[in-house]
Amino acid sequence: MDKAFKIKQLVVLVTVFALSACAGSPDETVVSTPSTVVTTDTSSSLEDNIVAVDTSEASADDGYETDAELEAEIFAELEASDGEYNVSGVYDPLEGFNRAMWDINYNYLDPWLVRPVSLAYVEYTPSPLRSGIRNFLANLDEPASMVNSLLMQDGEKAVTHFNRFWINSTFGLFGLIDIASAADIRKPSEQVFGDSMGYYGVGNGPYFMVPFYGPITLREGAGDVVDGLYFPLNLLTFWQGLGKWAFEGMEDRAALVQQEALLNDSPDPYIFTRDAYIQNKNFRAQGNKSIDEEPVDEEYLDDFLDEVDG
Repeated sequence: MDKAFKIKQLVVLVTVFALSACAGSPDETVVSTPSTVVTTDTSSSLEDNIVAVDTSEASADDGYETDAELEAEIFAELEASDGEYNVSGVYDPLEGFNRAMWDINYNYLDPWLVRPVSLAYVEYTPSPLRSGIRNFLANLDEPASMVNSLLMQDGEKAVTHFNRFWINSTFGLFGLIDIASAADIRKPSEQVFGDSMGYYGVGNGPYFMVPFYGPITLREGAGDVVDGLYFPLNLLTFWQGLGKWAFEGMEDRAALVQQEALLNDSPDPYIFTRDAYIQNKNFRAQGNKSIDEEPVDEEYLDDFLDEVDG
């Protein structure tokens, strides 16, 4: 294993346990995968800056066709809450520090660097090249998603991840071409070890806002370390892993353009982003399954309607 990668793992592990010791919560423990900063560029209108973001290859979930639809649904629900979000699992002991980091991301790094670079990448990169990069990087995550799906007792999804990995790796030029999707083996949502821990009741832990990196929780940070030990992610050097994060981050940031208006109109963008992030992680920890409504006793309902008609 590359020496730089070992050093990276050691640094992350030390950081995770140090943060855990300094900011543990009584009912939460080690959470969340890194996410890009959600923000808006107020120098121009949203319509003028939106570029076409291809979500046709996004993953299909139980209850939601794509991850983008899930994120849109969560944003819409929080917006309708009128500032009273009441999202469970939120533990923000360093809110003052996090707000300062949010201000750096929201007012400086994102509008002047992250957003324009991400939109330029999506708009000007030739579609075949961009699609190949996206497919190749997504294929690297399939084995980890397979293991985590097994841990979350979802054998069907685990088999799908396994089939997609060997098909795309063998016939799709190491994942550059998504042959599996062409064969109607659609990619399920990615499952990370942070989701697996949440599935078994491990709390989100303290929430952090990191410059450039965006929001993360202790559970997801620790989970990322574990996912990095799975093949083929364990073969990546530090710089290769950084490149993977950068390319995926640009795609994710560009996809969030459509949600900027919701963020800009929220009474507190920091709280809005934090609670949307935690709600997303809570949902993923449930296996991405939508909550079904309680079945209605049709016979009782028919009797009731007969009485009303009478």
